Amino acid sequence: MEIRTLRYFLAAAREENMTKAAETLHVTQPTLSKALKALEEELGKKLFTRHSFSIRLTDEGVLLRNRAEDLVGMADRIEREFLSLDDITGGDLYFGLAESYQIRYLAREIHAFKKQYPSLHYHITSGDTEQVAEKLDKGLLDFAVLAEIPDAAKYESLVFPEADIWGVVMPKNDPLAKKEAICADDLAGLPLFCSGQGWEKDIPYWAKDKMPLLHLEGSFRLSYNASIFAKEHLGYLLTFDKLVDTSPESGMAFRPLTPRLETKLYLIWKKYQTFSPIADRFLTQLRKTLAGSPG
Repeated sequence: MEIRTLRYFLAAAREENMTKAAETLHVTQPTLSKALKALEEELGKKLFTRHSFSIRLTDEGVLLRNRAEDLVGMADRIEREFLSLDDITGGDLYFGLAESYQIRYLAREIHAFKKQYPSLHYHITSGDTEQVAEKLDKGLLDFAVLAEIPDAAKYESLVFPEADIWGVVMPKNDPLAKKEAICADDLAGLPLFCSGQGWEKDIPYWAKDKMPLLHLEGSFRLSYNASIFAKEHLGYLLTFDKLVDTSPESGMAFRPLTPRLETKLYLIWKKYQTFSPIADRFLTQLRKTLAGSPG
């Protein structure tokens, strides 16, 4: 199975049309069709269902797409790293980021680093701990940012200088917005929105024996999307401060939880990881300037 064939497969899966896929790949349609047919024969599985003017992935095709995206991504990364070995002005950095206002510290470091290395290219993936840690473990990322204590057996880490404060986001005319802080009893029986990670780990630690009284209406990976539901009075969003616009003009309010609940943010990388030259230089800068200490 060749990387080129996987690129053909991904293009066909993305376009859902053989003609369009062939055009994006700059190959003829017969060449593309022959390559995909050979791939199906090699795997012994049908990857597409073919219709008059379109194609659709089978279940086996969806599985291959998920694996192929990682393989092609890794191949692209290796190629770029070797091309940049002799380039002292730049290279590629890959980050997987949790949501936090403290990402500003990382952005500032990238901005300063790019002044030294103007040919730097950085690639950002956002997600929760499970998503970004999986990509880091597969070697698709140089660094990940997690909103939980990392596994010291697997990762090295630096801690960010501040802590994220948990609270409730709701319309500012909601009765709960009149309170200075929100306790678990205030939220009993109300429809709540929260990230899956927060609901499984942080909120039980805070609510303790009150946790059975709390009702998860829906989970969101992105706080902005959840805030739209809260704005439409579908529920109350449990999230970090400063992730959602709660300015006077927004019509929304943030009230901290009581007792106070904080989460530290960590930048992590795999133990014994072999970095590209540019990633190694960036880590050296981070160690010097990012307020924090090794985890």
